[in-house]
Amino acid sequence: MSRLARSTAALALLLPLTLALPAASATAPAAGAAPTALRAAPAPAEPLRDVVLVGNSADGTVSFLDSRTYRNLGTLDVAPDLEEVLAGMDVLRRAAYEVVRQQAGGDKFVDDAHLSPDGRTLYVSRGNLGDAAAFDVATGRQLWRTHLAGLKADHAALSADGRTFVVSAITAAKAQALDTATGRVTGEFATGTYPHENIYSADGSLVYNMSIGVTSLPKALDFLKGAKQVTVADARTWKVLRTYTFDKGIRPAVVTPDGSTMYAQLSYLNGFVEYDLRAGRTLRTVEMPFSAAGAALKPDDYPQNSAHHGMAMNGAQDKLCVAGTIDDYTAVVSRPGLTTDGFVHYPQGSLPYWSVTGQDGRHCWVTLSERDEVSVVDYTTAKEVARVKVGDFPQRERTGRVAPEALSGLTPQG
Repeated sequence: MSRLARSTAALALLLPLTLALPAASATAPAAGAAPTALRAAPAPAEPLRDVVLVGNSADGTVSFLDSRTYRNLGTLDVAPDLEEVLAGMDVLRRAAYEVVRQQAGGDKFVDDAHLSPDGRTLYVSRGNLGDAAAFDVATGRQLWRTHLAGLKADHAALSADGRTFVVSAITAAKAQALDTATGRVTGEFATGTYPHENIYSADGSLVYNMSIGVTSLPKALDFLKGAKQVTVADARTWKVLRTYTFDKGIRPAVVTPDGSTMYAQLSYLNGFVEYDLRAGRTLRTVEMPFSAAGAALKPDDYPQNSAHHGMAMNGAQDKLCVAGTIDDYTAVVSRPGLTTDGFVHYPQGSLPYWSVTGQDGRHCWVTLSERDEVSVVDYTTAKEVARVKVGDFPQRERTGRVAPEALSGLTPQG
């Protein structure tokens, strides 16, 4: 057996345990601007354009979708250095990469993506590569790359001022804060096992981190999956202020702007919970209907333990958008009653995998990962109003505003 094969086999046994390799930040700063001669004042910049970013995980690209017209404006390659990164791995890390790749079901190069407030820089957490990187949208040039602690990068959140990029270092059981100007790690806080989503509070003072536990273990060994919790940290000092413990992994969630209530999907639950963040208790558990195909699945066949994976709230805060991952539908649910308004049904095997509310507050965008499409659903009518073609295995979506002059750097959708 080769050295690489032996290392891969060993890591396959060790990976479910929480790993914490030290982070090594390797940055490539942009070149300094050249001196310029006296010139006329530039023309006023065009207003920023509202877009929905879609991370095409298997492609290693990010699609930019126009929030108003639903048109695909093009994609940006966010793994142009893939061969260089792989070649630079030592035997142990390359073996770990192969194990993570196998457990993730293949290449997952884009986990999350956010645009800078000026609409010119894209920040990406790069899943199986275990790093975060920044790219100039207009040129596609990589500005910096930072390897995170552990082996895999997961969900990320960008501060409102665009200065801090918070990424879950999933196998290291921590969330790390990066300076968006340099990529340097400036802070971190401990989380539960396998940290997943990061959410800034409405006022930007807190970061909520949701952990899912070791997803590679079967449901029968749920007690070995580790700490499944919501960790709340101060967004300035990174001090952990409080934690909420759950018996199942916390999947996509939304927190009301007043910080009183969380709606969250949990591992294996075909629905979601309403959770009182002030009292620290579950108020209601909502079980959504199974499709025939979903009901036929065993829990260990759920993708990464998720029955439902995708939760968003509309601008008026009176409706939820729920992605029924194993059931191939999107449901619109009204609050406070938590009654279902309607469903958008998709072909079997579509894998609805994430939900985000567009800037108008009236439409929910849902990735159909196995169809390489995004479904746009009207909150008011619970009807689909558009379907957009994107890249291979679209997963996470985020809203942003892009500088129109930067769009020339995108590759048209094929």
